Amino acid sequence: MANKEDVIDLAKKIVELDILRDQIYENFAEVAGERADELLRKVQNSQKVV
Repeated sequence: MANKEDVIDLAKKIVELDILRDQIYENFAEVAGERADELLRKVQNSQKVV
């Protein structure tokens, strides 16, 4: 297992990504308007999982 500092660093990166995701979604929702959730769902469903 990774050392404690590596685990904490990874946790911080996850939090940073989560905050960035929220910011990007806010921008997306502003541009896409009231159909933002529907459009996002369609794009998510069209992505291939590797």
